[in-house]
Amino acid sequence: MSRPVKNMIVQEYQRRFDGVSDALLVDIRGIPANENNELRLGLLKKDIRVTVIRNTLARDAFAGTGLEGLEPGLSGPSALCYGGTSVVDTARELVDWAKKIKELDLKGAILDGQYFDGDAGVKELSKFPTREEAQAKVVQLILSPASNLVGGALAPGANLLAIVKEIQDRLEDGKTIEKAG
Repeated sequence: MSRPVKNMIVQEYQRRFDGVSDALLVDIRGIPANENNELRLGLLKKDIRVTVIRNTLARDAFAGTGLEGLEPGLSGPSALCYGGTSVVDTARELVDWAKKIKELDLKGAILDGQYFDGDAGVKELSKFPTREEAQAKVVQLILSPASNLVGGALAPGANLLAIVKEIQDRLEDGKTIEKAG
């Protein structure tokens, strides 16, 4: 391949992956055509894109970007999976697909500059909370003390109300109320 063609491919990678900083690397070699199409269409429904890349040209294109950390995984046939709501959701989807398609090899992932190596790394990433789940946990942690405070303040009144209700029920049933001693 001539140098001008390689430069065009690098420029295309830079254009296509502009703004992408979190992604996964997979090897889709050996997957039968029908399963490959099913995988790509299933991922596309979740707004996840799969692009087969040339490793040496991808290294050049990723230099100085958020995808630069993927370099350890750029060996052998590679496809870059990116998009979706978050890289964690993408990892979850690909882990599910890897259970269905044995030939799908999870090579690695990058999240906020941290590289997750191989199958184990991608599975570990898939267990992370998504951005929305993490935000919900933070809100829950912030609101929890206030909720406990309100519950503590209302508990004596609720206990007193329960006692008054019990006295009222006994009097309505014609029972006598004895003094507790």
